[in-house]
Amino acid sequence: MEMSKGGINAPKGFRAAAAAAGLKYEDRDDMVLITSVVPCRAAGVFTRNVVQAAPVVRDRALLAEGLNVRAVLVNSGIANACTGQTGEKNCLRSAQIVEEAMGIPETEIMTASTGVIGMQLPMKKMKEGIGTLAKSLSGDAETATRAAKAIMTTDTHEKECAVSFVLDGRTCHIGGMAKGSGMIHPDMGTMLAFLTTDALVDRALLQEALKDAADETFNMISVDGDTSTNDTVLLLANGTAENTELREKNEAYQVFFEALCEVCRTLAKQLAADGEGATALMEVRVQGAESLADARKLARSVTSSSLTKAALNGHDANWGRILCALGYAGVSFDPAKLSLTIASKAGELVLFENGTPAEYDEKTATGILSEKEVRILADLHAGEESAVAWGCDLSKEYIAINADYRS
Repeated sequence: MEMSKGGINAPKGFRAAAAAAGLKYEDRDDMVLITSVVPCRAAGVFTRNVVQAAPVVRDRALLAEGLNVRAVLVNSGIANACTGQTGEKNCLRSAQIVEEAMGIPETEIMTASTGVIGMQLPMKKMKEGIGTLAKSLSGDAETATRAAKAIMTTDTHEKECAVSFVLDGRTCHIGGMAKGSGMIHPDMGTMLAFLTTDALVDRALLQEALKDAADETFNMISVDGDTSTNDTVLLLANGTAENTELREKNEAYQVFFEALCEVCRTLAKQLAADGEGATALMEVRVQGAESLADARKLARSVTSSSLTKAALNGHDANWGRILCALGYAGVSFDPAKLSLTIASKAGELVLFENGTPAEYDEKTATGILSEKEVRILADLHAGEESAVAWGCDLSKEYIAINADYRS
């Protein structure tokens, strides 16, 4: 497996376009269209929030019918959530406008939205934007990056990744882009991620692979503890690499799955690092757990802890907050066997060991916690399972961003 360029356009047969429709923003692209030259098998995972946006409901239904997908239309600035029957009609109408512009059946067109909840899509602007998108599709890397920028809301930069790998002597690719900066929490948040691959994969296996990859990556990040109405991760596989179809979890599948996880993991870490107002990425590894479920719960609990996140922002080695977050995670463990270590480019330091505080230099600890990426290791010494979660610090800027988000 090798890192590649091209984002969502890295796999063969995919094209993208971005356009400025003026839906909410006046000075930037805010609509994206992703297409494939041939119908794709599709997989998706979505928010578990009971309140779900119109595009989430529609995409779920299309996937449940096992329909092929040729295109995904995305808009930023307006979430089309909590918009009633009008929102549902606008979602469907958006797909129909793409059908009219490109000849792709609306049942093969998925939609996704992100932005302010409760606003209706301005359909005149949507139609004009779709017209522009249909005429400007391209398969180059520059267009992929432009598309990744167009789906941003409060993100400070685009997020994309691509890898190449070999199946049966055929070079295959997986590419992806994502957005998300706030309302990010396990079970996803205000995040959208779109993944493309030219590998040929059985439809059911594709869905299983995406779910497992999301559980290991996107569902292990937290910025602020809020789970959104619009969370969507879509994976399109068009099979143009012409590899032998993956139908079972054999060695070839593992190559594909590891590549998928690498793309998802890279995007997930980019999302966590770009949390609203964040100054540092926090990576929490829990090892020595009795089960994978326990390890994941514990790691997510630390990344979700507001007190731990605030301590990181202040570069304060307040290990008591980490222990507290582990203790209320809902997992039984023996604190007397626990050890805590922090690490970054500035070094590594044990803070807590065998149930008691370790002797350490506060200045050294502050230096370690002052880096852009900080790792926290919690070893339970109780089993063989481990898990990693990602988060960020909590700053005053987070409050400033969200206090006037709508205005």
